Amino acid sequence: MLLDAADSQLILIDYQTRLMPAIHDGAAVLANALRLAQVARMVQVPVWATEQNPAKLGGNAPELAALADRTVSKMAFGGGAELAPLLRPPVKAAPPGPPRGNARSLPRHLQKPAAPPEPERGTLVVAGCETHVCLMQTALMLLEDEWDVWIVTDACGSRTERNRDAAYDRLAAAGAELVTTEMVGFEWLRTAEHPRFRDWQALIK
Repeated sequence: MLLDAADSQLILIDYQTRLMPAIHDGAAVLANALRLAQVARMVQVPVWATEQNPAKLGGNAPELAALADRTVSKMAFGGGAELAPLLRPPVKAAPPGPPRGNARSLPRHLQKPAAPPEPERGTLVVAGCETHVCLMQTALMLLEDEWDVWIVTDACGSRTERNRDAAYDRLAAAGAELVTTEMVGFEWLRTAEHPRFRDWQALIK
């Protein structure tokens, strides 16, 4: 199964200014997160971000924060509760005016919902820090909530490689797909004929 840009949302977890210097290979991790956000913008994938206790750890790296549709703050390590209202589109309000007829008297198969929901983007592409804490807990919460979760391994980081890699083992066992930044970009674009293909090439060269 390939990633589909039309069905995807990107979640960037806790790339915070006071945390990143402590992350193993943090500069490369942040650079890949920035590439993810940029290609998401190219293909119209929504970009959400979280910040863990920003009063203590600072905000996300400014260049990354500028590409997010919205950033939510959290104190819990897992950010599923804070992200939930962003990931699912709001239900449309029922049209004004009195109801027509007695809907309760109709058979269930003839009853129409008052407000059909917007189509849901069910694939969550997730990257962040620290992999074995906030990233993993958030991803496990999303998997439990029956989202399709893809973890971008080269855009994730922990203070130690051992903690990071242990998190990947656990996430894969829980049902997450493990991918890389380039896998995501090329799958979202699908073809060298995509109008933004040269822009993507420039990002990864």
